[in-house]
Amino acid sequence: MSVLSTAALPRPRARLHRPLLYFAAANAVLTVVAVVGMLVDDRVVAGSAAWFKPTKFALSFLLYSVALAWLISLRPKASRLTWWMSTVIVVAGVVEQAIIVGQVVRGTRSHFNTTTAFDATLWVIMGATIVVLFLATLVVGIQLAITRIGDVAVTWSIRLGIAITLVGLGLGQLMPGRESGVEGIAGAHTVGAPDGTPGMPVTGWSTTDGDLRIPHFFGMHALQLLPLFAALLVVLAPRLPILGALRVRLGLVLTASAAYAAVLALVTWQALRGQPLVHPDQATLTAAAAIGVGIVVGVGISVASAAGVRKVAVA
Repeated sequence: MSVLSTAALPRPRARLHRPLLYFAAANAVLTVVAVVGMLVDDRVVAGSAAWFKPTKFALSFLLYSVALAWLISLRPKASRLTWWMSTVIVVAGVVEQAIIVGQVVRGTRSHFNTTTAFDATLWVIMGATIVVLFLATLVVGIQLAITRIGDVAVTWSIRLGIAITLVGLGLGQLMPGRESGVEGIAGAHTVGAPDGTPGMPVTGWSTTDGDLRIPHFFGMHALQLLPLFAALLVVLAPRLPILGALRVRLGLVLTASAAYAAVLALVTWQALRGQPLVHPDQATLTAAAAIGVGIVVGVGISVASAAGVRKVAVA
């Protein structure tokens, strides 16, 4: 691996996966519909506006689909396995969204709902689609991880982003089966109180107790954020010459990935202790400070490595 390189963004080498793009477009439309629903429909389901959950899921699937379609297009060689597994992800996502929206139309909750035989059947189907989505993402992730995409910094941002995303998806399994305190509801996302506690604006995450949706959401979007971070470093390289050094960009990507994983562990620990994100205790603040110090040290080492390379070049 060379320590210095000309920073360049990887270019698409294969077709964008059309089913993922269609799914992204459908979720973009659903986002608008769901937002309008929140404005005109005053019904409340499980303590939140009825159309709040479809809005969140539509936005999440939109980001997920666009990012995955882009990453697949960067592979130097098309793969039938990757194409089909990505299509399976779309099918699973469509089923998931159809049930979520359908239950909103019926005026009842989708997740954990076993109050009637019909609701229980839908929840079983949702559980199955979640497993299928996870396994299909795992296969696509392995395919992407064993492929060199762009330079080594971009490649590792994709590998680590996928790994953390899979952990985030897996953390969703902490919610089913939790004691809800409500008959017919087989799971909960709030820790320390029944679901429906006061929530943060936009996200709806609990402001009074722990909320397992936080690590689930944060973890699964590493797939977008870490590769975007690597791409941003490349874009900034012409203005910040130090980023033209591959060693620096790789160091910063590894630092960002380690920090992302550490924050994921922290918010998971915080939620499991029944602590709201906005009211951290001393232990949480201490752990957050340690992560902050680690970031500063990682950035310092990365920048210093470029200075060392320049000294060797001059000598």
